[in-house]
Amino acid sequence: MQSEQQDRTFQLIAGDPALDLVNTLDWRFCESGPEERIANYDDLLNFVEQSGLLTPKQAKTLRRVATPYAGSHVVEETRGLREALSDLLYSGLDGRNSSAASLKTLERLFREAREQTRLVRDGSRLKWQWSGAETKPAFPVWLLTRAASRLLLSENVQQVRACANAECRWLFMDTSKNHTRRWCDMKLCGNRMKARRYKALHAAD
Repeated sequence: MQSEQQDRTFQLIAGDPALDLVNTLDWRFCESGPEERIANYDDLLNFVEQSGLLTPKQAKTLRRVATPYAGSHVVEETRGLREALSDLLYSGLDGRNSSAASLKTLERLFREAREQTRLVRDGSRLKWQWSGAETKPAFPVWLLTRAASRLLLSENVQQVRACANAECRWLFMDTSKNHTRRWCDMKLCGNRMKARRYKALHAAD
């Protein structure tokens, strides 16, 4: 039987796995404090699998081979990647400078992920291919790191927006015709606001 953690479903509205990763620290701008959506290694595997970066077979293998210690370390590395991305992207949207520490974190993780690949021939072209990384516990964070690298080093980063709800501010790719999208998802954000108010009300009981 799967655990409650393994059944966790993520709301993937951003249009890019790197942005969906940032959104896994929910309500990060709310006065009452954020909510962590990646609490453990099972959550991380679920998130990466639901994002389409990891196959069910790969996720099953990683659940089998990852020790509790290794899983916890990978979760911490993933959170480090997430918060470095968050700092870089929100600072750009808010017109301020990101920290030097965030850039160093991204540089280190980008380098580590690249070290897990090798250059191979694909017909008349060359491509980077994972080299035995698929069965290592850190594979999920390497996949997310590669997704982050692709976004940050592309022109698509200019389309990143934050939800206009000041308590939400989930990130998303604005691919609307006139680039005027303001909300992560009106129905989703409204439901999330109601759920948070309900939780706060009953917590006081």
